[in-house]
Amino acid sequence: MAERAVRSEKLDLRLTPTAKQTLQAAAEAAHKSVSEFVLDSALREAEEKLADRRVFVLGDADWDRFVEALDAPPRALDRLQRLFREPALFERDADREP
Repeated sequence: MAERAVRSEKLDLRLTPTAKQTLQAAAEAAHKSVSEFVLDSALREAEEKLADRRVFVLGDADWDRFVEALDAPPRALDRLQRLFREPALFERDADREP
């Protein structure tokens, strides 16, 4: 049997009486508690909003350009090379006498 995650966090909401009635009716229609209904709905919406940050779809030509860019050797960036040559801010402070 799969273990259930322990729900230890709480989220409070302020809503209008009409909004509460709507959620209660929808939860009842879904045979869920209001908490289960709201949590399921909110998580589904959150996953949908975050999906484009985790998964993206490209056509064949765009995919080929994407793979080509990944396979290309890195470009030499003067500012980045200079950054690595110079001591870090904390390293400069550590070299000073108190």
